[in-house]
Amino acid sequence: MADDNKLVAEPRDSFGKGAARKIRAAGKIPAVIYGHGTDPQHVTLPGHQVGLILRKANQVLDLDISGKSQLALVKDVQKDPVRQIIEHLDLIVVRKGEKVTVDVPVHVEGESAAGTTAAQDANTLSLEAEATHIPERVIVVIEGLEAGTQIFAKDLTLPEGSTLISDPDTLVINVTAEAEQDLGETETAEEATAEAEGAAAEGEAEAPADADAAE
Repeated sequence: MADDNKLVAEPRDSFGKGAARKIRAAGKIPAVIYGHGTDPQHVTLPGHQVGLILRKANQVLDLDISGKSQLALVKDVQKDPVRQIIEHLDLIVVRKGEKVTVDVPVHVEGESAAGTTAAQDANTLSLEAEATHIPERVIVVIEGLEAGTQIFAKDLTLPEGSTLISDPDTLVINVTAEAEQDLGETETAEEATAEAEGAAAEGEAEAPADADAAE
């Protein structure tokens, strides 16, 4: 866990939309901490620092709450749907050595063989890892893979200390030949052209009848 994740959390006893607006106007973020059978703690966090930390997923914050240290995993981030400003955080109490289940991003490295396309079917995988050693990503290397290759969750090398929770048969990468895709697109284009030409021909055939009716 990075030292940058150390924050001073100010306890708060004012709630509601009005109080939350005042907190955000002051450049801070309201949050609630819960878990391990403890009563929920309502705190205020420094907005700018939190924004920088949350550029990465599954962050564990080292909070200083009235002089006491508390580790908390970011469980939910609520944002304004238009401005994308962080409005509220839900945090879960965690302890060193404790295992947690998190969704970790899948990162693809390399290029598949020439003439192929690699489609990524799973963007995240659920893993169990130590709360203070949550991996930033799961790496899958596709360099030189040929058409027909499929990579499943069970085929991946997971970060040290992590255990796969997702279905082992989850399809992560599917490599196909570009020629197959191009052929399908060509056939679709040809069908559309044929339909357009057929419609035009029908219009021309109907035109004289319309002219006679007008006379």
